[in-house]
Amino acid sequence: MYNILIGGAAGQGIDTTVSILEKLLKHSGYYIYTTRDFMSRVRGGHNFSLLRFGTEVITSHSYRLDGIIALNEETIDLHKHELKEEGFVLCDSSFDYPDTDVRVMKLPMNKIAKELGNGKASASVAVGAILKLFGEPFTYVEEIMADVMKKEILEVNLNAAKAGYAAVEAKFNHLEGGYKDYMLISGSEALGLGAVAGGLKFYSAYPMSPSTAVLEYLASVGHKAGIVVEQAEDEIAAVNMALGASFAGARAMTGTSGGGFCLKVEALGFSGIAEIPLVAVDVQRPGPATGLPTRTEQSDLKFVISASQGEFPRLVIALRSQEDAFYQTFRALNLAEKYQIPVILLSDQYLGDSTACVKPFDISGLKQVSHATEAEGEYLRYRITEDGISPRLIPGLTDHIVAADSDEHDERGWITESAEVRIQMVDKRMRKLEGLMEELSEPEFIGEENCETLLLGWGSAYGPIKEAVSLLNKNGKGSYGALVFGDIYPLPQEKLKFYAKGRTLINVEQNATGQLASLIREQTGIECHKSILKYDGRQISGEEITKKVLEGGYR
Repeated sequence: MYNILIGGAAGQGIDTTVSILEKLLKHSGYYIYTTRDFMSRVRGGHNFSLLRFGTEVITSHSYRLDGIIALNEETIDLHKHELKEEGFVLCDSSFDYPDTDVRVMKLPMNKIAKELGNGKASASVAVGAILKLFGEPFTYVEEIMADVMKKEILEVNLNAAKAGYAAVEAKFNHLEGGYKDYMLISGSEALGLGAVAGGLKFYSAYPMSPSTAVLEYLASVGHKAGIVVEQAEDEIAAVNMALGASFAGARAMTGTSGGGFCLKVEALGFSGIAEIPLVAVDVQRPGPATGLPTRTEQSDLKFVISASQGEFPRLVIALRSQEDAFYQTFRALNLAEKYQIPVILLSDQYLGDSTACVKPFDISGLKQVSHATEAEGEYLRYRITEDGISPRLIPGLTDHIVAADSDEHDERGWITESAEVRIQMVDKRMRKLEGLMEELSEPEFIGEENCETLLLGWGSAYGPIKEAVSLLNKNGKGSYGALVFGDIYPLPQEKLKFYAKGRTLINVEQNATGQLASLIREQTGIECHKSILKYDGRQISGEEITKKVLEGGYR
């Protein structure tokens, strides 16, 4: 397995370089796992991507580097301590870096690019050099560059890559992997694709990092997929547009980050009381307020569970991986439709912006459910039923009057202040939870069945926890397992109660207060013994978790 870092300032073409490299390496059969770390600025600063590739499935990033591709000198200064002894640094020959370090490979990347007529092509020189260093053929460079770059700059960048390829000798051996036919997809793209498969017809959002990638993806495929994608003027408009579309019969979704979700809270309650299906995506970033706009965190869990005043059923699903994002988004649209409730999808910057190889999605068993029914006799939109789900007709597609109101209402949908009717309506809505509890997916168990120590996590911590459990069990000092939650509210409890008995419990979370541990204690009385919490805006890795467990670095 190899791990390289591509770093520089915003505007130096890091994203394009990484996009080309990961596609080329996947074409050679490697499994790809790429994470992105960038500042909230258009130019300057320090941005980097970690590109990890190998012949086995990879679920977490790593800071143990085989190579650094430095597009500026700052990248070397900040990351040289993470470089392995046998690693390399590829940089421009003009960099003021001591030649005594045998790991440094200086190439006249800027000079080559300027001689070819485009100074910005220096990153393509690095692409060619990296391919050669890892023993990869040059065969597919033109094809993949053509897919990423504009036609007018393709030739100069292709020539730059050829020059870089010719300038170095192979340093690592090519490894044979079996992932050429896998998809390479980000978490936000997978979420969007799951929405397409789930029959989404309307998506509205106000651009807010890091959720904007979902909006961009759906906008790019909306015409072909028959989806109306609306960039709203603000967050409140976005969620109310989605509610209006859903009321009119379209499967609808809205997306944002935590700060935007704050503004959607009142409309979330409207979805609950009016029983209008809604899927709301929260791609988390550190808060409060503006916080760290381009960083990652898992601090919105307790907020979205209790968002909006009053009590009404909702489902909160934390997305664990790119593959999970696809299937869970499809499922969320179905469950929102079936139970006429808001379903909240929790992603975050780490998962949303990371790319990984996944098996092509299997849609053969995915069926869209519809619970709009015609009514015989008098139509009661909020008919009191045994399962709490009332018949739902679509206005304009029926002769019946379809009412909806944010005030409490009777079965017809007429406003009421009757105490008796109020109790009946609250009880009716809450009965949906009985059916929803039967639909819950238990957390995934990883590791040794008879483990002594059990890690507990949720959402995007899945990949790092999975790698950590593997590393810990290989270490030979104790036995380890993990439960990682996807469905998180209502809280599935069967596996938790089974595996928690007699084991040391450690919650691993990207927040300061241990929100999952708090929820588990509240719902079950089970207490975690130790916590591994990280909340600096950077995702914890499998290696970090392993080190903290073995060295006792708990909170």
